[in-house]
Amino acid sequence: MSEEEQPEPDAPAGTDEEETARAELFGEWSVTDIEYTDPSTERYITVTPIAHTMGRHADKQFKKSEISVVERLINRLMQTDENTGKKQLATSIVQDAFDIVHERTEENPVQVLVQAVENSAPREETVRLKYGGISVPKAVDVAPQRRVDQALKYLAEGVYGSTYKTTTSAAEALAQQLVGAANDDVQTYAVNQKEEKERVAAAAR
Repeated sequence: MSEEEQPEPDAPAGTDEEETARAELFGEWSVTDIEYTDPSTERYITVTPIAHTMGRHADKQFKKSEISVVERLINRLMQTDENTGKKQLATSIVQDAFDIVHERTEENPVQVLVQAVENSAPREETVRLKYGGISVPKAVDVAPQRRVDQALKYLAEGVYGSTYKTTTSAAEALAQQLVGAANDDVQTYAVNQKEEKERVAAAAR
């Protein structure tokens, strides 16, 4: 076979477009250039284009912080009697909510989620100390990892409360929670719970 007849070599496996697609959550939202305003929780709010890791970190202590915050939100939404184990349903809810958030704010919904988590994370809480037979509340600082856990919990509880026995869809309720928390709106359930917990802690100092 002559040099003219030799077939051209195959194109490289990963093109620029494919690399870009891999870096986008749900094939639509960029996870690069996410800005953080709270340095204490930055290392615990991981953002990746992967929304389903198949539970590979489930049996590893403290490895949950390596999972995307989007997947952790999805997992939190499953922690109700109606949605237990329905990850595809929870993922669809988050995906639809992100579309609604983008329509209302014209911002990257991943960035909005990060801001919502930062604004919903309590800095102080109370513990009960026993002195003899007396139980006394004591204010303590909240560890950064627990702050993120609490914020995701409040967001999920806010969605559940907004949709329970109402006509509001889960995606609509989640979008309202994310936008409200990102704007630090005290009327939002997650921010309200954070403020209440910090208020109780301030009284127990």
